[in-house]
Amino acid sequence: MQSTLHYLEKLVAFPTVSRDSNLALIDFIAGELMALGITSTLIHNEDGRKANLWATIGPDNAQGVALSGHTDVVPVEGQNWSSDPFKLTLRGGNLLGRGSADMKGFIAACLHLAHHAVKRKLHTPLHFAFSYDEEIGCIGVRRMLDMLKTMPVRPRLCIVGEPTMLQVVTAHKGKLGYRVTAHGLEAHSSLAPIGVNAIYMACDLIAEIRRIQDDIAMNGKRDGDYEVAYTTLHVGKMAGGEVMNIVPNLASFDFEIRYLPEDDGKAIFARIQKAAEKIAAGFQKVFPKARFEFATLQSYPALNTPVDSEAVNFVRALTGGNSTGKITFGTEGGLFQQELGIPAVVCGPGNIAVAHKPDEYVSEEQLALCDQMLARLLDRLSN
Repeated sequence: MQSTLHYLEKLVAFPTVSRDSNLALIDFIAGELMALGITSTLIHNEDGRKANLWATIGPDNAQGVALSGHTDVVPVEGQNWSSDPFKLTLRGGNLLGRGSADMKGFIAACLHLAHHAVKRKLHTPLHFAFSYDEEIGCIGVRRMLDMLKTMPVRPRLCIVGEPTMLQVVTAHKGKLGYRVTAHGLEAHSSLAPIGVNAIYMACDLIAEIRRIQDDIAMNGKRDGDYEVAYTTLHVGKMAGGEVMNIVPNLASFDFEIRYLPEDDGKAIFARIQKAAEKIAAGFQKVFPKARFEFATLQSYPALNTPVDSEAVNFVRALTGGNSTGKITFGTEGGLFQQELGIPAVVCGPGNIAVAHKPDEYVSEEQLALCDQMLARLLDRLSN
């Protein structure tokens, strides 16, 4: 029987950065499950370079528990790792490697669990739901959810194994991400007033986004259970212009809205669009075709599972913890809830504070505790 540590070493060795294929890793998982007599269903992306994996252990005519994890990881370029990021390294009780916490440690524990599950008579099915391209906007899982919509019996609940130090998390913010392109009018910089500076247009809108953020921070909804208690707006990237002596006719920036479950992210976006129309109207006095163009980059819903729900009580019993929490980062849990009506809880090994950083790690202790949690889950599904 292969251990969780064995599987984590294997999984980290696959460099499944979101820009690259994850098929080698998915084929490895499918092969390991097949060796145990478990059939996997692969759901590929459009070009066939990536795939989700869905597998079930136990009866197919009952509502089960889905264990959800994403197989992609963020890049390592520009980071100062002390060891090979794609070779698991043990140091002081911590297992270093890209994705060890986010979230191959959980997937490794699921594969170890499979060895035990096939030896038990399950009255409630256990599902594995492993996705691609979570890190760039929860893209891959949507194809898997489309498949699940056609199934006669859907899971009763979903445990998303993102790193929470195995605390039961019931809610997280939703996210909307956009690219804004400002269209102005080029001119020689010595005649700047006859042109429309697209960088100025973009900066004026960014200033308005900051004013909207200030208003939300002062007057908007608040939830003190989050590290940042209110909905946040953030501009993370900007580009524009070619050379200094040309008034630029194009500029762009990317921004996001991370909204509380109680907030309406699209309504906030509508405020920004309205501000853009007003700003553009001012520049149209010089150039009638001045305008802003919006393109959606990312979108996933908030998660908000009631703390007294059956799903939360079930997972709390598995961890032995009494408290629940809320997180500011996003997961696929909101999509399971929104698209399929499946209640979701986030609970997995490792600390999100070390994810995406050099020398990312999960501790041996956290993996052992995760194994214990999943063993209790198997007992619940077998009794």
